[in-house]
Amino acid sequence: MEIRMPDKVGEIINMLNQNGYEAFAVGGCVRDSILGKTPQDWDITTSAKPFEVKRIFKRTIDTGIEHGTVTVMLGKDGFEVTTYRVDGEYEDNRHPKQVAFTANLKEDLARRDFTIKLAEDLKRRDFTINAMAYNPVSGIVDEFNGLDDLKHGIIRCVGTASERFDEDALRILRAIRFSAQLGFEIEEETQAAMTKKAGHLENISAERIQAELVKLLISDHPDRIHDACRLGITKVILPEYDAMVGVAQNTPNHIYTVDKHTLIALKSIEAVPVLRLTMLMHDMGKPEVKKTVEDGRDIFYRHPEVSARMARTILKRLKFDNDTLDKVVRLVKWHGLKYNAEAVDVRKALNRVGRDIFEDFIKVQTADVLAKSPAVIERKLDFLKEKERLYHQIIEENQCFEIKSLAVNGRDLIAAGIKAGPLLGAVLERLTEEVIEDQSLNTKEKLIALAMKVKDDKHIFDEKEYFFRK
Repeated sequence: MEIRMPDKVGEIINMLNQNGYEAFAVGGCVRDSILGKTPQDWDITTSAKPFEVKRIFKRTIDTGIEHGTVTVMLGKDGFEVTTYRVDGEYEDNRHPKQVAFTANLKEDLARRDFTIKLAEDLKRRDFTINAMAYNPVSGIVDEFNGLDDLKHGIIRCVGTASERFDEDALRILRAIRFSAQLGFEIEEETQAAMTKKAGHLENISAERIQAELVKLLISDHPDRIHDACRLGITKVILPEYDAMVGVAQNTPNHIYTVDKHTLIALKSIEAVPVLRLTMLMHDMGKPEVKKTVEDGRDIFYRHPEVSARMARTILKRLKFDNDTLDKVVRLVKWHGLKYNAEAVDVRKALNRVGRDIFEDFIKVQTADVLAKSPAVIERKLDFLKEKERLYHQIIEENQCFEIKSLAVNGRDLIAAGIKAGPLLGAVLERLTEEVIEDQSLNTKEKLIALAMKVKDDKHIFDEKEYFFRK
């Protein structure tokens, strides 16, 4: 089988060969090429030691020289070149006690973790999942039947699965992620070892867990997270998911359990991290607040607020960035907001939810609807489409729905005699509420006159929750 490599990859391999060393493209780039995909990265493994690689090529970067990796620069392109490695004993389900280099390709391939692997994981070189290598002379080197596993859609550990997971417990979660990305099945021995060793994930940093979880969620099969639950993985890294499993929803809008509803919603929204994280967490509060009333119906009072609190806790625990945390928490909080398909109500919703996430908010509500009872989906989708149409109309017409769109600002009101401070902010909020109701009020003259009236309102500091329909 011939694999078409980029010219620069061929150049690096040829240069190493000409200097008396073995060299192969290795791992995900080989696998992706066999699968007919375009590799994102091309990594090279070689019998040359790092200092020998640096001697051969004019421009190199010591990206991981202690692990045998240097990046060879050809023009603006960089390619990781790693010396054949044999890792020593692992002491913490993550790091080898020592790293030894070898001139034997088979030994190097044997240290990887699965017989198949994605390109982005090649950079870390801590798995045997990339157990295939290639160069134009030798063709495909497949010591561990990776080709057969690719053919049959199987994820299998190289060697003894439990040993691979003892070396790096993150591989347990990666197996699920690979399954989700490729649509492959995990073979039985590997599954059994994943369950047995799942507790080792407690030794893995939150940042690494986060990266794998996101890749799983934005895959073509995000519902494979349920496999992580079945194998005891989410019990360690995301117990909030397990709490949703099997929780019935006896309501007119639902026919699925909370976890099944969540999985359908996950698959019903585009593969963007913020959106997929939102759908994963949007109903996590339901088990906590569930109550069954006299007629047998289930109610989940204020579950969006509880879910938002839980989402914040999870995202902080997994060390997500502040922007992602802010957007996901707000989307979860507002996902159940009820408002009419009328311009004034859409303006109120815009004020409440925020212009920056409103389009995502509509996507979230749509995915939520698609996971409800088929009997209500069409009607609710039509309702949402009308709201979306009104939203676009509001934006196109520059209708006012927030303070910064008012025809006056704080300086104008101060000049009119209102003191700076809490009162000024409260008056601006009240003016916004009035203009949202009646766009004709949005002139400087009318708003200053209105400000003079409302500044003495004893309810000026009341929360504005009354203004919005539940």
